[in-house]
Amino acid sequence: MQALNRNKAVVLFSGGQDSSISLAWALEKFERVETIGFDYGQRHAVELGARTQVRLQIARAFPQWAAKLGGDRLIDLA
Repeated sequence: MQALNRNKAVVLFSGGQDSSISLAWALEKFERVETIGFDYGQRHAVELGARTQVRLQIARAFPQWAAKLGGDRLIDLA
């Protein structure tokens, strides 16, 4: 069994306020942070459309976090 790497995190990221705060927290605490989102046909799908822009804005506003921000995946379940 592989040892748990405590320097990496995955954040469930919708692009909304709550998950953006969670992303900022993780970027402050971990060396590498990836994001994942799920499109399940939710009413507030506009947030999912903002995900990429929010990630770019966070990286621009906080350059110390830009290198920590890893990949992003959006899983279509709709």
